[in-house]
Amino acid sequence: MIRTIFKKELLETLRDRRTIITMIVIPTMIFPLIMTVFFKVSDNFTKEASEKTVQIGIVSEEGNSRFIPALQSLPKELGKRAIHVYSDTAQLRNDIGSDSVQIGFFIPSNYAAVFDSSSQVSLRVYYNATKVGMKERAKVLMEAVQTQVKAYRYNKLRIDARQLEPVVAEYENVASVKETVGKLVGGFLPYLFIAFGFMGCMYPAIDLFTGEKERGTLETLLTAPASRWQILIGKMGVVVLSGLIAASFTMLGIFLTIEVFDIIQDPKILDVIHQVLTLKFVLMFYLLLIPLIIFFAGVMIPIAVYAKTFKEAQSIIAPMNAVIVLPAMVGFFPGIELNMTTACIPVVNIVLATKELIAGTLQMPYVLLSFGIMLALASLSIMFSYKRFGKEGNLVT
Repeated sequence: MIRTIFKKELLETLRDRRTIITMIVIPTMIFPLIMTVFFKVSDNFTKEASEKTVQIGIVSEEGNSRFIPALQSLPKELGKRAIHVYSDTAQLRNDIGSDSVQIGFFIPSNYAAVFDSSSQVSLRVYYNATKVGMKERAKVLMEAVQTQVKAYRYNKLRIDARQLEPVVAEYENVASVKETVGKLVGGFLPYLFIAFGFMGCMYPAIDLFTGEKERGTLETLLTAPASRWQILIGKMGVVVLSGLIAASFTMLGIFLTIEVFDIIQDPKILDVIHQVLTLKFVLMFYLLLIPLIIFFAGVMIPIAVYAKTFKEAQSIIAPMNAVIVLPAMVGFFPGIELNMTTACIPVVNIVLATKELIAGTLQMPYVLLSFGIMLALASLSIMFSYKRFGKEGNLVT
């Protein structure tokens, strides 16, 4: 009987164009679209930044400043630059504000003393914080000029620079590329899976309960030779399957992005992705995802049963997307790992477990605890749904 109800409800769900778009089309296309736009914008921004000639304004109190030749002699690798001399800082500040000049330097009259003595001088640097990267560009130029001045002073004083830096640190990363990528960007994938899994459950849950009440077909179904729990499990099975299908097509979208659209060009990252997307990863991922999707369905169904109209159910469930999916953003933050505490936090535990799975640092005790917590919550949500579905007042409009 459960199988019969499941097949009947699944067929009706697949006839709904809105559900198909939410469950299949959007999850499949959204990731390739996002990645295509992201990489194109990033490439264009990088190319534009590398080719752009930075306009540099200089106000000097020492007349023929020795700073200007030092700035002009810097390597071309530091970017193209054009130098303009100003008579006062007021005009320079105005031009930086209007973006006709991006970086400004004020050179005091005692700047030349730096070369001929052991004194120190302060240079004022102007930039516009609303222009991304200009402060960093100014720092790079200043560090290059400082290196030149240091070399000049060391040579004049006949000092070996190594005498002033007796210890040189050599940093070596002991983490593998897979672990590094997994820890840094591994939180993005479970966020997508959870977000689209929730969306995949939402419309079928509303349609199979609130929608049937509006259409007047739920009373007819209740007259069938099936108990309430059989009807509930049959309908809930379709809701859970819809969420899993949405998550699966999200994974398909990721696969298309990598293998078909060829957006990611870095061979090291591609090698890591191929190491991650294995059969073991997929099975472990679904093992973690299934109780979470059941929990989502168990939360939505009581609301859909209670609501009188489709719009009412949608207005209640849609804001829950932010409440339930928001914890999934924890995976974006570095330093938060799966441990005894985070394994007990719903949604967060699945995100962090998936992140550890991608990085290859998964610890089985924490995974089992996370799975057990979500399994318990899924069971409670099913019981709560059954109680709400069993009340006669919730089944009539």
